[in-house]
Amino acid sequence: MALVATSFFDSVKMIAAEKGIPEEEVFKAVEESLVKAAEKYFQGFDFYGNFQAQMDRETGEFHVYALKQVVPVVEEEDLEISLEEAQALNPDAAEGDTLWLPQDTSQLGRIAAQAAKQVLVQKVREAERDRIFTDFADRIGEVVVGEVKRFEKSAIILEVDRVEAMLRRSEALRGDRFDKGQRIKVVISAVDKSAKDPQVQVSRTDPRLLIKLFDQEVPEIHDGTVVIRSCVREAGDRAKVAVHSLDPDVDPVGACVGLKGSRVQAIIRELKNEKIDIVRYDDDNSRYIANALNPAKALRVTVTDPEHRRVEVVVDDEQLSIAIGKRGQNVRLAAKLTGWNIDVRSEAEKRKDTEAAMGQALAAPAFTEEVRPQSRLLEELGPIEGLTEELVENLANAGHLDAKSLYTVTVEQLLAIEGMDQDLAIRLIDAVHDRFGE
Repeated sequence: MALVATSFFDSVKMIAAEKGIPEEEVFKAVEESLVKAAEKYFQGFDFYGNFQAQMDRETGEFHVYALKQVVPVVEEEDLEISLEEAQALNPDAAEGDTLWLPQDTSQLGRIAAQAAKQVLVQKVREAERDRIFTDFADRIGEVVVGEVKRFEKSAIILEVDRVEAMLRRSEALRGDRFDKGQRIKVVISAVDKSAKDPQVQVSRTDPRLLIKLFDQEVPEIHDGTVVIRSCVREAGDRAKVAVHSLDPDVDPVGACVGLKGSRVQAIIRELKNEKIDIVRYDDDNSRYIANALNPAKALRVTVTDPEHRRVEVVVDDEQLSIAIGKRGQNVRLAAKLTGWNIDVRSEAEKRKDTEAAMGQALAAPAFTEEVRPQSRLLEELGPIEGLTEELVENLANAGHLDAKSLYTVTVEQLLAIEGMDQDLAIRLIDAVHDRFGE
């Protein structure tokens, strides 16, 4: 007996069209649900078997069959049928064949429709997730405009190209304040196929957003005349962008700034007044590092340890605080931009160190062993709980002879030093910033 569900059949076709799911995929999903419904229904009559369902693609009629193998002697009645019985139903039946035996589905309608609906909903979800992943996987790093739809505790849900996207609050700028329905620029940062939340994840703190905004605002970047070589951000606060021109007649910094700052100001407004230093890239590391410390002016840049990429930069006394920046931010971003560890010193400090070194050299007796430079950490910072003389020596062996050499280090880098623990590393970095930061 056929199970006819015209309205349900029409709904299946409509959902497939709306969601962009191939009809055949939906039909197969419904057939799977019918098999499950049949198993559930007939088990109530102590009948366990292999079932198969078919749905007519034109009329929407459902047929459910029990599959039985033709055998000479029946041992499992639910799964097998004797050759004699099989030939009574089909004279051409032979041993080893599988017979499809139509089942009475007159009582199966409600169960089948409910099961089909559940499977269909699941298939629609799976198909939508597959479609979203396919559509957005190749768009990571692209800047899009999203409309604010709703607010959740830890995220803001946007609509991007008719798909929900998640902007985690940790990925929003400090000054971001949004209203429902507001349209904002974000960069697609990830697409997670397995996520329970919206799969598309967007960001306003990702450096790629800044790069793409420059690409949109500066024609010379868009056409490839000017190239962004590196970009680092402390989002919502400050960023540095290193640019290089492939045309000697085009000034890369001027192109990015624009007439009276029009181009860069448009980006700064979009990023809630995030300060942006546009740095001229140079193949010469010393010049590049000096440029990266902008707005400070470097007097000299000396490579002190090529293997560990460490340099010393000397600036005028009044430029020291500018070079370091608030809580070491300027020198820290310059270090990230260039990939070098930067030790900034004032002219007076450098002169004092030179005089001290000369005095030691004159006072030292001849033919003595080489005297190791003494650490000034305790002298400059005072006592710090847990900072022993042994640890000070280990820090000195790692190149940290004074407090200023710790401006750009991270907790992770300090933990690589023998005897250092996380609490001490944090206390040490805080002490350096409190002593020398603005």
